[in-house]
Amino acid sequence: MTPEQAQYFAQRFEAVVSNVERFIQGKDDVVRLALIALLAEGHLLMEDVPGVGKTSLARSLSASLGLSGSRIQFTPDLLPSDVTGVTVFHQSKDSFEFHPGPVFANVVLADEINRASPKTQSAMLEVMAERTVTVDGRSHPVPRPFLVLATQNPVDMDGTYPLPEAQLDRFMMRISVGYPNPAAETQILKNAHEGRRLEDLKAVSNIEEVTGMIKAAGSVHIADSVLTYIVGLVTATRNSQGVRLGSSPRGGLALMASARVRAASRGRHYVTPEDVGALIQPVLAHRLVLSPEAIAGGATSEQVLAEATRGVPVPQA
Repeated sequence: MTPEQAQYFAQRFEAVVSNVERFIQGKDDVVRLALIALLAEGHLLMEDVPGVGKTSLARSLSASLGLSGSRIQFTPDLLPSDVTGVTVFHQSKDSFEFHPGPVFANVVLADEINRASPKTQSAMLEVMAERTVTVDGRSHPVPRPFLVLATQNPVDMDGTYPLPEAQLDRFMMRISVGYPNPAAETQILKNAHEGRRLEDLKAVSNIEEVTGMIKAAGSVHIADSVLTYIVGLVTATRNSQGVRLGSSPRGGLALMASARVRAASRGRHYVTPEDVGALIQPVLAHRLVLSPEAIAGGATSEQVLAEATRGVPVPQA
């Protein structure tokens, strides 16, 4: 990536962020992380209480980028075929035909994913990792770019099935939306009072441009010293006393890919240690399995991660 290409990338990135923030008020960091995840070809898990804008974020993001979107409401009786699709025999044609499920979209909102049974949750494993769906022995690729934006409510745990570590590891980031500040909440009320709707949001990009931005982000330069820093962070999570299971190599790959997008979104054609440092928590925290002692002591994965990575040497410019 050249400096000029990085500047253009940053301009287009800011245009999308500004458009999304017409409806997602006071959540600039969340919007940017969601867009970074998509342009890094990752998936996003949003863990928060109902009504804070998780669905609106997914819809406004897909609308702003000119991408197709779908919504899957996960419930205990949802079947894997309700997600991936099903093969149907057509008697008139004397042949089987595959009917794609809602997972065949660019931005898929998996609402309350932890309410589905483990069998249905596992239907998302292949498509999140490989971007294909296998039904009756045949593989069907999903559209690219492809982002699963999943939500789960951390408060109401009745009738839920916690996501297994294998599925959590497939999410590039886990974030919390949080409540808006008073000024942002006032603007939300004004928008509703004036009759503004998400359906009125105009696209400021298209699938060709998004695909080009994804490809461009992959060419952002990353020095060997920064790669060593990433490896040091991932290794530190495996050696911490409060961790039973540290980050997998997929965590390091996610940190590198998202840092590249963050650098380009700031008009730079190279990654700095600051890019990596800003993404440590959303990219790595959900990949840790805490030790029984840490859990008994009331520690969170964010606290344990911060302590584990504090001593990792940061490369100097």
